[in-house]
Amino acid sequence: MVVKEQKKQQVEIKETPKSVAMKPGFYLVATPIGNLRDITFRALDVLSSVDLVVCEDTRVTGKLMNAYGFKKKMQVYNDHSTDHQREYLIQCAAEGQSIAVLSDAGTPLVSDPGYKLVRGAVEQNLYVTSIPGPNAALPALQLSGLPTDQFSFLGFLPPKTTARQNTLKKWEAAPGSLIIYETGPRLLDSLQDMRQTLGNREAAVMRELTKMYEEVQRGKLSDLIVHYTKIGAPKGEIVVVLGQAVAEIVSTESIEKQIKSALEKMSVRDAAEMVAQATGKPKKTIYTLTLKLASDRKSDRK
Repeated sequence: MVVKEQKKQQVEIKETPKSVAMKPGFYLVATPIGNLRDITFRALDVLSSVDLVVCEDTRVTGKLMNAYGFKKKMQVYNDHSTDHQREYLIQCAAEGQSIAVLSDAGTPLVSDPGYKLVRGAVEQNLYVTSIPGPNAALPALQLSGLPTDQFSFLGFLPPKTTARQNTLKKWEAAPGSLIIYETGPRLLDSLQDMRQTLGNREAAVMRELTKMYEEVQRGKLSDLIVHYTKIGAPKGEIVVVLGQAVAEIVSTESIEKQIKSALEKMSVRDAAEMVAQATGKPKKTIYTLTLKLASDRKSDRK
């Protein structure tokens, strides 16, 4: 069963930032992922005081700056920026400028541009600091209802099925919950690949976190697949959290017995698919075992 939650929020903005003296270097400023009230006082102080604001899109960051009455020089830095643009920013910091680095929403560098810029600044022994704050991954983990004591962040999965399944396979035995960013148009395909590769795990899909139409859908992957097949691709920013692999309730001996029984009536492919569905085990794992048992069966008959 899919469990749904929604909530609405009101946004009011009026804060008085404090102008502070800024040390030359880079300030990695986390910005709201939807609700503008989620910005920190320290972030406001930094944005009111730096010499330059570097961002993915000046139109997006401009809305934040205007909301708090900041008028600062802004420059675009994103995945399409050249080495020359990065070197220019590093040179600006080396010459004494304080530079705020922002992504469109959330924490810079976390599935967003900035790594190469920070790496270059560190190599030049320039000052770099983080102004922590909003992100989508941790609120999603909190709301998922899944274990929070251990987790892994996978970011965005590859867009193509084969590459996506190969990536997921690497995390099959990872302890704790898995946090994944996804887009609406790719969500259903991604959930299906998760189900096929990792088994029918407990999961949660979070949409539009901190915004007016925040929504959480919880259930088994199979439940979520049925839900999004019915309603279609959801809109907004999406985070998927997967629970840890289900404990080994079905023994290997039991699985092999089911496969041998199925092979008496079915092809290797059909037998593997049926047993995978029955046990909740990854199809690839069951198919490999089925091939082996079918081969052993032929050898015994010779």
